[in-house]
Amino acid sequence: MTIHLNQGQLKVLFEFQKSPLQLQIKEPERKITPQLFRQKIEEQLLRLKPDLSNVAIVVGDKTRLCGYPEYLPVLLSALKKMGADNQVTIFIAYGTHPNQSEEESLKAYGETFHRETFIHHDCTDRLQFRLLGKTSRGTPVYLRNDIAETSFLITFGAISHHYFAGYGGGRKLIFPGLGFKPAIYQNHSLFLDPKEGRLSQGCQPGKIQENPLAEDLAEIESYKQADLCIHGVLDSHGEVCDLLVGSGQSSFEEACKTHGENCGIEHNKQYDLVVASCGGFPKDVNFIQSHKAIHNAAKFVKDGGELIVLAECRDGIGSKTFLPWFEFDDYEAAFDRLSRQYEGNGGTALAMMEKTRRIRISLITELADTEAELIGINKIQLSQAQEKVKGHVGTVAVIPNASLLVKTA
Repeated sequence: MTIHLNQGQLKVLFEFQKSPLQLQIKEPERKITPQLFRQKIEEQLLRLKPDLSNVAIVVGDKTRLCGYPEYLPVLLSALKKMGADNQVTIFIAYGTHPNQSEEESLKAYGETFHRETFIHHDCTDRLQFRLLGKTSRGTPVYLRNDIAETSFLITFGAISHHYFAGYGGGRKLIFPGLGFKPAIYQNHSLFLDPKEGRLSQGCQPGKIQENPLAEDLAEIESYKQADLCIHGVLDSHGEVCDLLVGSGQSSFEEACKTHGENCGIEHNKQYDLVVASCGGFPKDVNFIQSHKAIHNAAKFVKDGGELIVLAECRDGIGSKTFLPWFEFDDYEAAFDRLSRQYEGNGGTALAMMEKTRRIRISLITELADTEAELIGINKIQLSQAQEKVKGHVGTVAVIPNASLLVKTA
């Protein structure tokens, strides 16, 4: 049997001795059109009767696209028809991600990028922020001054599973998307359980209750909620199938439920070999983004089994704060250092270490050999992977879009 899997913008062929189990998401039905989206927006604006004198729209970056070239103009047109005129600013929620180039931004947002005012968020500029308070778990709540002063705040982004915050999109566009770096790290430090010396068992994809990090995010959100939320429901190709428009915590939870029903799978069995694709570009644009798929797929692999992942990583690691954690003597030393002062992608590094201690991970990737070796993964050529898969005699499963598929049981 042959199966095609995506790597970057290519399709790669694998041949199997016998038909493997294919683990797939439930593709959402396409419901939205520009006309229906405009109707939804206008209905909400008529209901809310907002002050449109100073409108802010928060959007995802190139790694979290949501049909922006097609649907941003519709949103802007509806706002201007209701009186926003030119008082609209669009903020790119990078969090701690590096800024995009103009070419990347034009591709992500279409011609709107040239016609409207876009702000590239800088999480390191302390002068941009004001301190509003502190959560019960000790995270300082900083808000951008211009966001605090906006008259009408809109978030517009795709809902997704997040491997330690439960879900991404929605409230995460404001924080950590527009957050202050030290506060982001403080929130992310809740991924660690210092008493147990391991990652917090409550920080799981699809889990927002009894998840310390997600509950901290909910507290932060209470200081400044979006007035209007647009939650994108995407299929496995990244196409927008629906745009859920609403406001408040309930709208976020409903969007999470919809995404969870599409992308969560109750599946108790594990396999000797799992072959997984991140889903192609931009899901495998760098290793930090590819890790989401690795994390999801690893849960389907037996202890001591092997995971083969197609992860192009054309932009390399995607972070300067990830690899240094692998220079510590062992997991315990890295964990101790990170628990004393959380920094960068330390939590992602520890999560990767936990996986490589349990299973073998092989990547078909453009990462440098030295980077792969330091992380503890086996970099293999496509031909090697194809031969290994073709000759495999144990149990095997294939995941065409591991960045989306989450094991819930």
